[in-house]
Amino acid sequence: MSLEAIRSPIESDMLAVDEVIRKRLYSEVVLIRQISEYIINSGGKRLRPALVLLSAGAFGYSGGYHHILAAVVEFIHTATLLHDDVVDESNLRRGNATANALFGNAASVLVGDFLYSRAFQMMVGAGNMRVMEVLADATNVIAEGEVLQLLNCNDADIDEARYLQVIHYKTAKLFEAATRLGAILGNASSADEEAMAVYGMRMGTAFQLIDDVLDYSGDHAETGKNVGDDLAEGKPTLPLIYAMKNGSPQQAEVIRRAIEHGGLNELDAVMAAIRDTGALDYAKSQAKDEARVACEAISHLSHSKYKESLLQLADFSVTRSY
Repeated sequence: MSLEAIRSPIESDMLAVDEVIRKRLYSEVVLIRQISEYIINSGGKRLRPALVLLSAGAFGYSGGYHHILAAVVEFIHTATLLHDDVVDESNLRRGNATANALFGNAASVLVGDFLYSRAFQMMVGAGNMRVMEVLADATNVIAEGEVLQLLNCNDADIDEARYLQVIHYKTAKLFEAATRLGAILGNASSADEEAMAVYGMRMGTAFQLIDDVLDYSGDHAETGKNVGDDLAEGKPTLPLIYAMKNGSPQQAEVIRRAIEHGGLNELDAVMAAIRDTGALDYAKSQAKDEARVACEAISHLSHSKYKESLLQLADFSVTRSY
């Protein structure tokens, strides 16, 4: 199914979230408005706000605060993108120039800080301590994940467990927070809240695993990225870790050099090693396992169009081509 079809039960809610985003992006500082609007309007799947809305719907929430929290989650995500692109020295995201490429590193970092602080202003306005606790914990873990990834760059000795730790912290934690927030708004039991958290963590992990697969197999026109971008930055992702472990000594040495020195001088040899070892198929199978566990975690919930969309999103996360 297309992402649009999966999100059809929350179509009007997503429009309401977009309106909240537009209103709360406002700043009298023109540069903040320019960069914020550029990033928010430059595409993206809006998966994290959708997860807040779908999770809340699955538990029968009928208020309006889920729109605010969905926007908060999107602001936090956008702030991490701004900071990520500066750290990675990226100049392309979703097929467009990154904010740091257009406006400079300093402006991007500072506007990322603005988005973080605006998100916290919005969540404090709700006066719900549990909501604030979830989001404060999530942003702290995400920051730890950013630092872990930085430490892992150009380290060819990273194993699968350390790689997954970065995914859990840096990417999947915000998915987990989004689904947990919806459950909290819907007054879910503690057991159901934890089930939604498991779904979010596992689905987010599957999503990132496929992102790392697409870095070596995706179409630039669809992904907005160039093949080998992660390799150029010296990031030891699962396809590389698996190929280095299961390839020949010569292939392992080529991959080790590529990770340690970055760049794409040996991209062809690395791609050959990935193909020969079935590394992409292995990473895809791991993603499918994560998505399966995500679906099992919420299988007991009452049937609803929101639950159905959550199940479809888990499938989308591993079958997508962008």
